[in-house]
Amino acid sequence: MKNKSNTVNTTYPRPDFCRTTWMDLNGCWEFDFDDMQQGELQNWPLSHVYQKTITVPFCFQSAKSGIHDTSYHPCVWYHRTVDIQPGETGTRALLHFGAVDYHAKVWVNGAFAGEHYGGHSSFYLDITGKLANGSNEVTVMAEDTKSCEQPRGKQIWGCQPERCWYTETTGIWQPVWIDFVGNSYFESIHILTDIDKRSVEISACWFGNQETTVECRVSFHGKLLGNVRRTTSERTTKCLLEIPEIDPIEEFHYWSPDNPMLFDVQMVLRTEQDILDCVSSYFGMRKISVENGKIMLNNRPLYQKLILDQGYWADSLMTATSEEDFISDIKIIKKMGFNGVRMHQKIEDPRFLYWADKLGLLVWEEMPSAYVFSEQAVTNVISEWQEIIRRDYNHPSIIVWAPLNESWGVRNIYSSEQQQNYAKTLYYLTKTIDPTRLVSTNDGWEQVTSDICSVHDYWVNGESMVEKYADLKSLLASSAQGKMLYAKGYAWKGEPIILSEFGGRAIGKVDGWGYSSNLDSTESFTQHYGSLIQAVLQNPLIQGFCYTQLTDVMQEKNGLLDENHCPKIDIKEVAKSNRIVQQ
Repeated sequence: MKNKSNTVNTTYPRPDFCRTTWMDLNGCWEFDFDDMQQGELQNWPLSHVYQKTITVPFCFQSAKSGIHDTSYHPCVWYHRTVDIQPGETGTRALLHFGAVDYHAKVWVNGAFAGEHYGGHSSFYLDITGKLANGSNEVTVMAEDTKSCEQPRGKQIWGCQPERCWYTETTGIWQPVWIDFVGNSYFESIHILTDIDKRSVEISACWFGNQETTVECRVSFHGKLLGNVRRTTSERTTKCLLEIPEIDPIEEFHYWSPDNPMLFDVQMVLRTEQDILDCVSSYFGMRKISVENGKIMLNNRPLYQKLILDQGYWADSLMTATSEEDFISDIKIIKKMGFNGVRMHQKIEDPRFLYWADKLGLLVWEEMPSAYVFSEQAVTNVISEWQEIIRRDYNHPSIIVWAPLNESWGVRNIYSSEQQQNYAKTLYYLTKTIDPTRLVSTNDGWEQVTSDICSVHDYWVNGESMVEKYADLKSLLASSAQGKMLYAKGYAWKGEPIILSEFGGRAIGKVDGWGYSSNLDSTESFTQHYGSLIQAVLQNPLIQGFCYTQLTDVMQEKNGLLDENHCPKIDIKEVAKSNRIVQQ
């Protein structure tokens, strides 16, 4: 089922956890600012005449929202009428929000339905008992402060964008929709692949207290590979299936950037009489590991050629206008010879991750930073980070989790045992939830326990890099950009070394913020880029790089693409440099 109002998206918002009976709530909503935060006291969920309209899921600061107001408003309200016939669509209705920044409260027909803290993680509310046949009123309040205790990533906490921090994103900024399910329904599905044992373990968790049967079907290119049934009164179960070799010689069925093979999964929850819920998903047979200081993909050495992706668009800020934005970016990234992205200070829409899975793009997923160290900031980060990992666990494209970046929010981590313990807590918590991926704990410098030695260094060109990194082992005991690469009491122990931020040069006479001096022409930039990449590839200890950056963002004018995601340079020349073989 689809909502007949003006919608923004035409496909299900979460392709890795897809249902067929749903209603799209993107499009036109009534909207108002509540700067004095009186809406709850005045009972806006029951009686308020809205003065504005907004196009969801675009934040009010963006041009695409139809409002385009970049001034500070700490509290905003959304309202719309939805026509629902519960008896015709399913027993229960689940109201989903892709992301609402930062504190969301939701009412249905004036009755409080629930709330959520966290501007980058998804949530849903079971609104079944609050619905009426026919017309229903959905109201959302979003509070967003300038507090540095809340994870805010690249959103500025001052008055205007500056340096590499940008316009704030307040309120709804990812899709909104309703799922219609039975009395019992799947809450989560986690998929664990094992290429060494040629097997996949699918764990399902569901809501409901009746005896149910779980059916798990796995297929590949339309051919059924396995079908497992489990009947239980418990709310969790595991299904283990063997994945047969497709070819006796070539490993065609492994997922990689060059060969992004995906297996289809269908999960059915049912009683003897009725189907209660049906969810389709997918997985890639993929293994990421470390052996002898090298990162391995499917038991083979992986050299990562990443580009830093901020995920911003000129007219819509952190929200892509359509799936085509994601597809276009991924295709041009691959055409330039990169095999992955480091999503920087942003948790991207699941539809981006789907296309990264489908088209073959490695992803580093990074927690947006809080910028102070306090008990509340620690609580906020840990709570949201857990939700993020659990939501995105199944995407084969994600190979690295990065909970901290450049000591943001832990400014004294070099010498503070308390802040070091917090960083290690994030490391071990991440490995507890997901032991299958690598963790770059404090990406850039002042590192503690980590699976990767990550280095940020904008103070080099091709010639100086060859000299500076000639004795890399000595460098790792000191600093690369005025910051010690390891925190006090920690040292490099042979972890794979990734130059995970460098470059960042702008082209021509442009006003804006950037790293080092601007290069005067596209020709000089192409030469600079080629010499820089060649210098990195000449160093046998460096196992990969991440160039800054994919696009211009506001005042930061150092992208290979402009703010409209159009190339500023000849992408064939970039690809030529990236094709140079590591020495």
